[in-house]
Amino acid sequence: MARIEELYEAVLTGDKSTAEEVTRHAIGTSVDPQALIDQSMIPAMDEVGRRFEEEEYFVPELLLSARAMKAALKIVNPLLSESGGKHKGCIVLGTVKGDLHDIGKNLVSSMLEGAGFRVVDLGTDVSPEQFVAAVEENDANLIGISALLTATMPSMKSTIEALEAAGIRNRVKVMVGGAPLSTDYAKEINADAYADNANAAVRTAQDLTGA
Repeated sequence: MARIEELYEAVLTGDKSTAEEVTRHAIGTSVDPQALIDQSMIPAMDEVGRRFEEEEYFVPELLLSARAMKAALKIVNPLLSESGGKHKGCIVLGTVKGDLHDIGKNLVSSMLEGAGFRVVDLGTDVSPEQFVAAVEENDANLIGISALLTATMPSMKSTIEALEAAGIRNRVKVMVGGAPLSTDYAKEINADAYADNANAAVRTAQDLTGA
């Protein structure tokens, strides 16, 4: 229990080295890897999100906590695969074709992993065809599409149209985000939801997947 509480504090405070040390020690003493996620990482990232919404934390604190959490997950994830541990869902993330911005997307990716989702991050400059292929290959139930430039926003609509053409739009939810976007634009291009920050993206993903 002490190790679980230490990991919670390490993630909450963004202490990457302690998060790694505590996780390795816990695994070495046969602590359930899933318990580390369910009882330490997810609650810690939930609290990070709350503090962000209350303006007690800001983007730098979010990034530090996300980094600490990812360091712990890097140790835990292989063990989960071996033991058959389950994720809340599979999410394909990417910044649209022609757009190379990824700071916001990377933060969303970390927050979603911390919330218990399996994340397939395609990176930047992702074509509609790449999104479709990733959904099919990973049996994903959600896509997160990011754009920071107004010039690349139309690629979001093209991606949704590609999902429709491939016959898989009805089994995957589409969440969009990025500085120039809005809820109205999300509706206009037939996306399922719009999230304006990383914490909102986690809540939206949970709502869309029923996780």
